[in-house]
Amino acid sequence: MKQVAWMAGPSVAAWLATLAVVDGRVGMAVLFGMLGPLVLACVSWVLSERTYKRDPRALTGLLLTAFAFKMVFFGLYVAVMLRVLHLPAVPFAVSFSSYFIALHFVEALFLKRLFASDPRA
Repeated sequence: MKQVAWMAGPSVAAWLATLAVVDGRVGMAVLFGMLGPLVLACVSWVLSERTYKRDPRALTGLLLTAFAFKMVFFGLYVAVMLRVLHLPAVPFAVSFSSYFIALHFVEALFLKRLFASDPRA
């Protein structure tokens, strides 16, 4: 759970810092650009860690299933944010892309650390 705090804390702090320099509408676009990737990265990490500790061989299947789910979810998420909520496209896209890449990178580092700490490895 400490890793979830390491993902959520800096993400929220960056959004709060952004609010200091942008208007409310852009701030909302940045918030929603952050929320989708953050929630899925946190859920994905928790499931990955629990699965690996229970049965490391099951992790590959979980990650493949999560990948497929994320493809569908993010497609729908972006469509809803832009077409239904009518968020400003550029701030949302920049925020979404930045958080998506950064959080997946952090999740990969956490997985690397998890694998390295396993005495079975």
